[in-house]
Amino acid sequence: MVTTETDSRGVATVTLDNPSKHNAFDDQLIAQIRAIFDALEVDIGVRIVILQATGRSFSAGADLAWMRRMADYSYEENHRDATSMAAMFRRINTLSKPTIARVQGAAFGGGVGLAAVCDLVFATPAVSFCLSEVKLGLIPAVISPFVSAAIGPRAARRYCMTAERFSAATALDLGLVSELCEETELDQRIEAMVEILLNNGPLAMAAAKQLVADVTAVPITDQLVAETSRRIAEIRGSEEGREGLNAFLEKRSAAWIGG
Repeated sequence: MVTTETDSRGVATVTLDNPSKHNAFDDQLIAQIRAIFDALEVDIGVRIVILQATGRSFSAGADLAWMRRMADYSYEENHRDATSMAAMFRRINTLSKPTIARVQGAAFGGGVGLAAVCDLVFATPAVSFCLSEVKLGLIPAVISPFVSAAIGPRAARRYCMTAERFSAATALDLGLVSELCEETELDQRIEAMVEILLNNGPLAMAAAKQLVADVTAVPITDQLVAETSRRIAEIRGSEEGREGLNAFLEKRSAAWIGG
């Protein structure tokens, strides 16, 4: 249901491959995705991760058969499932490597969550998003922190309550989508972004990603200023930092470029 391939550059492509069910979630898929991203985190040969899906939809949310099973679950069983799903989204969200979502068709419920936890989202103009849970008397609880961080609390409040479909163009305006491009150009645009990322220091990008997570929505105190100063001093003195600076001054490519 999920496949992974890594090319010679260290670009790993994770593919949701259950098109007959529109790549909908169930407990097995959730466990598989989390295990894959756990492995990608510790694989020193992986530098960038692309998340994509086969078929007409990126992900239609929860699988119907799984939902039927959940209807008979106890509170403890529902809590266990929700905890597992939340851990999967958090694993992707905190991956130290850049993540790119390639989105086509529909992204509903958890599909919106997958887009929200990736660093960059490339989508076609035909994509539609929907946080449809309230139509079923439910709420998009486990994805709400990531969705709210991606589109802001005001928009999150609207779309979580209304369950309206919103277009890829609206998602671009809200910040959920990074770039819109036609289906025929989608892979080309993602490849261009991959090349940009491959030119950057891998450890520096990981540190930059963590930096943004740590300073977002935090008061600018003396402690925060001191911590950001500590981080830049530390990375300037690191092996990668020194290599990057010397490569710039010597007008040559840094050691990490080209593998």
